[in-house]
Formats: sequence, structure tokens, C-alpha cells
Amino acid sequence: MINFEDTKTAFFIKSDRDLRRANMLFKLISYPTLVKIGNPVIRMLSAIRFPVGWIVKPTAFRQFVGGETLEACQPTVERLKTGNVYSLLDYSVEGGESDKAIEAALQETLRAIAHGGGNPDIPFAVFKPTAFGSSRALEVLSGASVPDKEIIREGEKFRARIDQLCKAAFDHDIPILIDAEDSFYQNFIDMVAMEMMQKYNYKRAIVFNTYQMYRHDRIGVLEADIRAAREGHFHLGAKFVRGAYMEKERERARKLRYPDPIQPDKESTDRDYNLALKISMDNLDVVSIFNGTHNEYSSLYLTELMAKKKVKASDKRIWFSQLLGMSDHISFNLAAAGFNVVKYVPYGPVRYVLPYLMRRVEENTSVKGQTGRELSLIKKERARRRNET
Repeated sequence: MINFEDTKTAFFIKSDRDLRRANMLFKLISYPTLVKIGNPVIRMLSAIRFPVGWIVKPTAFRQFVGGETLEACQPTVERLKTGNVYSLLDYSVEGGESDKAIEAALQETLRAIAHGGGNPDIPFAVFKPTAFGSSRALEVLSGASVPDKEIIREGEKFRARIDQLCKAAFDHDIPILIDAEDSFYQNFIDMVAMEMMQKYNYKRAIVFNTYQMYRHDRIGVLEADIRAAREGHFHLGAKFVRGAYMEKERERARKLRYPDPIQPDKESTDRDYNLALKISMDNLDVVSIFNGTHNEYSSLYLTELMAKKKVKASDKRIWFSQLLGMSDHISFNLAAAGFNVVKYVPYGPVRYVLPYLMRRVEENTSVKGQTGRELSLIKKERARRRNET
């Protein structure tokens, strides 16, 4: 039985100084008013090119980001691997829609794919699809509107860029995750992702699509995709997350008066998330699973499904993942038990990864119990170390 209360294993790679720093950061994050005031101020200072690195770099950046470049992430990669945890380097700079911005994101992602393909401690690559196309084109092509010639051209350019990334992943033999987006972009992304799987997943899952289980239609989509994989004789790469855009999605549905795509409550999301894991395990001959969650129950549930089906903890068709700087009690205890665990390690220049950092801070403030859980585990480990000396 995996014990997520085992803080000695959870914080194996953390020094006393690391724990003090994390304790201070999560204490600050635990004050919603401070976050509500502080985040807009930091965003504003960044927008006017005021140097904010001295504030951010020793605090949130150090906790949640691997470094400013691929090469700068290497110490983090090596440190995580001492605890048998792998790394996934995620270029977390939010680009624009100009050809120059898209090309820059494309070249950096190709560089990350090649970098990961040459490092056994980096078993996945990843990209955010909206970085590679026009948001208007993705929205039109995902909806009921009839696209004009320009939209169709933009859609083809998007498809070609995604193909270039997936081919690079195939050539470097490194699976690549296509992150999820807002529901009004997702249909076209799903279509392209399935095309890429048909093209590159005939031996194993190289291309993975992401299912946001806070959407009430995802179980049906997953089942249809599994049928398509069986009929098309390819492997389905399935990354599962609960979801990231709930407030924005609800508000948009209300304003534009269309059916809310989001589950009615958290219990429904949890139910469908765990059901998706079960359905995938029941179809493991054609499905590879990337279990991206900070939820303790869903993590344990998948290990129980594996044990029930006599699937080895080390089976490379099944991975567990959490974000760098969060839920180490899940990551390192699973890894110590022999399961495949990979940490999302964001990277990028301080100023450009600020939106990512602000989301992490806000997420820890708003997710019920997340900051309290982190603080209680850090406090427990610090007490254990004091008593040990």
C-alpha cells in the first residue's frame, strides 16, 4: 500500500533550506487577499518592463519552474531522477499569433523534442496547440460556422505545424503530449490529434491527446476514440486532467447562451475522471495512459486497477504526473513504489513565464485544500528532521 503521508520519501530531494523556502511561499499563497492584490501588481510591472525577476525568481519561479532555458533545467532533471522521477520540459512562454511568434514557438518546441529524445530522463515532449495557429481559425473550424478560404488556409497551416512536431517526436522516438484548450477550440484540435495518431501511432503511442474531464462529454469522446483506434489499428495516447478553464468556460456559455460544457459539480468530474481511467485500463491493448492529477484518490485508484489486472508498476504504457513544486508526496511515493512518474517542468525567461506562475499561485489559492495540504506535509517533514537530529 502506497503511503502518501511518508514525508521522508516525499521530500527526499529537498534540503532544509528548500523546505523553509517552500513553507514561506505556500504560507504567502494561503492568503487569498494578498494573492488577489499581488498578482495584478506583478503583471502590471511586467507589462511596463519593470524588472520583477528579483521578486519572482527566488520565490515562485524557483518553486514551480525548472529554469530559463532547456540547458538550465538540467540540474532539476538530475535532482528529480535521484528520486526516480522523470522530467517533462514544458516551454511555458505564452506566444502571440504573429508568424514570427508562431515560428519562434515552433523552433523552440522542436529543440525541446530533440533535447528530450537524447535524454533518457526526459520521456515526453509537450506543446500547447494554440501557440501554432490562429485562435479565430481554431474557433471557426471547431464550431458550426462555414469557414471561408482564409480560415481553411489557416487551418491547413496549423495542421502542417502539428504534423511537423509529431513527425519530429516520431523520428526522435519520444512521445508528445498535445495539451487541451478551451472547448470552443478543441474540436478541430481533437480532429488533428486523431489524424496524427493514425499516422504515427501504429507501433506504440507517440502522439497523446488530452481529455479534460470537467467537460461532461469527454467519456463519450474517449469511447469513440478507442473504437477508432481499434478499427484503424493504431494506439491511442490519452492524457487525463480534470481541467483548467472552468470559470471562463461557464461565463462564455452564459454570455453567448449556449449549453454549458462543464460538469455540474466536482463530484461529476471526479466520477468521470476515474471512469476514464477504468475504461482505459480495460482497453490497455490499444490505450496508453498519462494520468495528470494532483488528486490522491485518482492516483491510488489507478494503481489498484493495475494491480487488479496484474499490470506491472513499471509498464511504460502507464504514467503518473504532477507539476514541479506541487504534490511531491504523490510523485515521489509512487516513484519509490516502482511506478512511472514524470514531473511537468516548465521553463522560459522569467518575464515570459509570469502568466504561468500567476496561474500556479492562483490555483493553489483557489483549489480547496491544496495549499493547506502542502503546508501540513512540509511542517510534518520539518518536524521529523528536527526530531531525527
